[in-house]
Parts: sequence; structure tokens; C-alpha cells
Amino acid sequence: MQTQQVKTLLIIRHAKSDQSFWGNDFERPLNDRGKRDAPEMAKRVMVRNINPDVLVSSPALRAKKTAMLFAEAMKKDPEAIVYISSLYHAPSREFYEVIKLLNNAHHTVALFSHNPGITYFVNELVNDVTIDDMPTCGIFAIGVHANSWKDFAKAKKDFLFFDYPKNY
Repeated sequence: MQTQQVKTLLIIRHAKSDQSFWGNDFERPLNDRGKRDAPEMAKRVMVRNINPDVLVSSPALRAKKTAMLFAEAMKKDPEAIVYISSLYHAPSREFYEVIKLLNNAHHTVALFSHNPGITYFVNELVNDVTIDDMPTCGIFAIGVHANSWKDFAKAKKDFLFFDYPKNY
């Protein structure tokens, strides 16, 4: 009988974006605070001895840049980030679709996306933890008892931590 693995999923909202930007929402950049928060939050993940095998992100500029700043802080190749267009303003059900397609060789995954879907999604995962509003650059981490990501939806999930930039 195969021993069940525990995979780790980091669900990360993009860092603070420039609200004064008047262009296309998809191209909204990070503001200065967002550019500072993302590497800091990546360091907080590393202090917990969590090292994602892969970073998966919405291709919207603010999510993409957040993932790139995490990659740089974690000494990972930013070219290896996987961009999935359906993560841009994804409803919670889309997260399940993306996760079940992840490569099973990846035991730890960091997933970058947007509100409001990301808040709805994290609130569906564990019964005893509720987040009113996923803050920018917030990280909601869970352990997933599954050998395959395709079993994510029905797998037992353990809350690991919730952290965000103003949580000192």
C-alpha cells in the first residue's frame, strides 16, 4: 500500500497594486509598497522552511510581478513561473480546475491570483479558518493529504498558516 503524501499549497494574493493607474486592469502594475512586500513575504515563507517546487500565476501584470519578486527572493528562475490565464479574476471553482492539472512531481506549489475569487477559495478549504478579505500579498497555506493533485478537491486539508504584510 502506498503511503499518502502531504503536499503543500501556498495561495497568494498579488501584492499591492497602483490604484492610480488608469490603463487596462490587466496591465495594472505594483505600487512601491507592493514591490517591498512581495520579497518580504517570500522571506517569511523561506523562514518556515517551505520551498515551492513551482510558482503558478495569473498572467496579469500585478500577479506576474508578485510571482517574479517571490522567485527572485527564493533564488528561483523567474522564467520557470507557469502562467495560467484562467487565474485572472478566477472564481473559486477555477482554482480547483487549475490545481487538479498540476504536475504530481511538484510537492509544494505557490499559486498567485486575485480577489474576490481567492478569498472565496481559501474559505472553502478548511472548516475552522475564515478570512474576511484576503489582503494584498497575503499567504494562506495548507497541507493537502493526496498523492495526486487531481484528488485535491476531496483530499483532507490541514491549515498551516495565514500571513500578510501588516501581520507583525
